[in-house]
Amino acid sequence: MKAMIVREAGGPFTLDERDIPEPSAGEIRIKVEACGICHSDAFVKFGQFPGLELPRAPGHEVAGVVDALGERVDAFAVGNRVGVGWHGGHCFKCDPCRRGDFINCSNGKIAGISYDGGYQEYMVAPWEAAARIPDDMPAEEAGPLLCAGVTTFNSLRNSGARPGDTVAVSGIGGLGHLGVQYASRMGFRTVALSRGDAKRELAKELGAHVYIDTAKDNVAEALQALGGADVILATAPNAKVISELTGGLSKRGKLLIVAAAGDNVEFAPMAMLSGKNIAGWPSGSAIDSEDTMNFSALTGVKPHIETFPLEKANEGFAKMMENQVRFRAVLKMG
Repeated sequence: MKAMIVREAGGPFTLDERDIPEPSAGEIRIKVEACGICHSDAFVKFGQFPGLELPRAPGHEVAGVVDALGERVDAFAVGNRVGVGWHGGHCFKCDPCRRGDFINCSNGKIAGISYDGGYQEYMVAPWEAAARIPDDMPAEEAGPLLCAGVTTFNSLRNSGARPGDTVAVSGIGGLGHLGVQYASRMGFRTVALSRGDAKRELAKELGAHVYIDTAKDNVAEALQALGGADVILATAPNAKVISELTGGLSKRGKLLIVAAAGDNVEFAPMAMLSGKNIAGWPSGSAIDSEDTMNFSALTGVKPHIETFPLEKANEGFAKMMENQVRFRAVLKMG
């Protein structure tokens, strides 16, 4: 089989010919049909993740078909359509797992980091990492929903917001363009926040009821003119932008951060005393990914994608890093 791997930190993805792997006990083998290229793949590309072992094939937005089963796997059958996201398996034994908090497993695995991911034609993964893909959902659309999709969907459905509440999505990019769709379809008054006028029409097409141009308008004042946001979903990894969002919250509003900004976020403690709060959210376990895809199929949520053949992983990754993809890059096999 073919695989695009990172041999050394900072080096290019290189094409490798490998034997098709065999699943061990508790694992499934997936014939990969598509794999999204995520910004988090940079952890592998540049050797930045603690404990990472190279060479490694990245990829945690994997969509494909179960091709073989390891011993003691009875939850899936050969031929099942499945995907694997960031959450690449859990131990079932630690305290978080015993409480059902699998995403925070003390011994959790990450697809494409703990083991080879979807930048290859076949991969093996723990069975508990696999999420069923709806029959009518194309693999290239399913892939991004296993990372950007589950992160935004799962955070919003657990945010405490209720239908009719005002939910603002900051940043209309890889995460935000899905966040706007989910917020709208969950019944929230959806406000899109982005810099410039270029994304106004797109935001409306995605389902936003209000668009705020952050280059022209004071975000806090504009949101307060709407009564304040009950939830602001921060999807753009810009600490300065995130810091400015707290002023747009309602008295008991929540700033929900899903973007990994490199710098510290600042806020005024006095402004928080009305009951505002700041929270983060991880992606989700396999069943959360399953829920994400089922909800997306039911309500028509779709990622905007650009596809690349496996051999052009370097090109796709570069375009993603340079923010030239609108909005998710996906490797498509075959």
